[in-house]
Amino acid sequence: SFVSSLQVLPIGRIIFPVRFQARQGVKFNDGSELKASDVVFTYETVKTRQAENENVDLTRLAAVAADGDYKVIFTLSEPYSPFLDTTAMLGIVPANTYDSTVFDQKPIGTGPWKIVQYDPNQQIIVTPNEHYYEGAAPINRITLVYMDGEAALSAAHSGQLDVVMVSPDYASEQVNGMSMIPLETMDIRNVSLPVLPQQTTVGVKTGNDVTSDPAVREALAIGIDRKTIIQNAYNGVGKPAVGFMGNLNWANADSYPDNREAEAVSLLENAGWLDSNGDGIREKDGTICEFDVYAVQDRYVLAAALAEDAARLGIKINPHSASWDQISANLNTAGVVWGWGQYSPTVLASLLHSRYVGSGGYDNVVGYQNPEVDALIDRALGANSREAAVADWQAAQKLANADYPYLYLVNIEHCFFVSDRLDISLDTQIPHPHGHGSPIICNMKDWTLK
Repeated sequence: SFVSSLQVLPIGRIIFPVRFQARQGVKFNDGSELKASDVVFTYETVKTRQAENENVDLTRLAAVAADGDYKVIFTLSEPYSPFLDTTAMLGIVPANTYDSTVFDQKPIGTGPWKIVQYDPNQQIIVTPNEHYYEGAAPINRITLVYMDGEAALSAAHSGQLDVVMVSPDYASEQVNGMSMIPLETMDIRNVSLPVLPQQTTVGVKTGNDVTSDPAVREALAIGIDRKTIIQNAYNGVGKPAVGFMGNLNWANADSYPDNREAEAVSLLENAGWLDSNGDGIREKDGTICEFDVYAVQDRYVLAAALAEDAARLGIKINPHSASWDQISANLNTAGVVWGWGQYSPTVLASLLHSRYVGSGGYDNVVGYQNPEVDALIDRALGANSREAAVADWQAAQKLANADYPYLYLVNIEHCFFVSDRLDISLDTQIPHPHGHGSPIICNMKDWTLK
């Protein structure tokens, strides 16, 4: 918000400079002015501590330098199209007063709010930043309370809270003095389907003999009824999804109809998956068409609804409610219900690029490997323009989606009970990303009491 312009400078033989012109008059909440030196300090500090800041990738940042008080030149070691997304995610700190020992609880920033009290795992109290460049927010004090979903809903019923986020399956509740407001998101849920046959490498099991069959993956994608699944899991709150959502400018928004049971059954039978004993579950060469799907507690209802619907196709899915530790032990051999929907397209690299196969963590857990997709992702990352990058990101998705390594289910809506005395400025709400980050409060400066 405080960058007034940017310029990509002529590309040299090795370096790739980008110049940012900062907005003048922007102040930190301690009253000091934000200057180019603060930007340089922030980026150099994060780059030095890159291992502690994995969410902000500065590995391609060769240098950052101030050009006067209000201009900053970033020099990249190679073209990196998501760099602007990176800059949007990194808040600037004041070089002269930054103290890493207290910053987590007493941050100094340029945003519309300042923290006046922080009680870990309990609450954060904020008041308007009177130095904010657009003026102080109209609400004098806001308390953000840490509660689990059940406790928060109970507090809402007793009138203690003004805004409460709830799971969509609670959206039909009635809370006196509050209205249910579902908000648009880019937050999707999908199930990873291992594409490699079951195998053991260096003592580690990977792959799945059922989901590795492309016919099973495609039959699920076209044969399930997403509307019914959403109804059963979330009382109908949410939109069917077959990929990332079109409100992400880099997403491939191609769609296809589902609930094509006859076509899905034909796919399975042509691939040799038959119900030879009449028990309703298909088998092939002695392998039963059955696999596990793991989900954290608040996603289990979706896994269960999927299992119920997939049974129509003769596919048995065993849903499990599990902790992330339990899920991590089964990432590469079973299905997992995931939540995605980031502003940056780099998530596609972690989901689809073969360089991440076997890398550990949550990257490419399905074992997907497609040289054409790799090439498109690499080209998108190294593109010299956003337009060229978007074209390659979308092409990579189109190719990968045809292999169905992930079963997309729903674009969820973030559901909030909001006090009737509060206006959360729906006009300035933007589509919310996936969960982490409390996106509803991004426009909190625009909220007013009626």
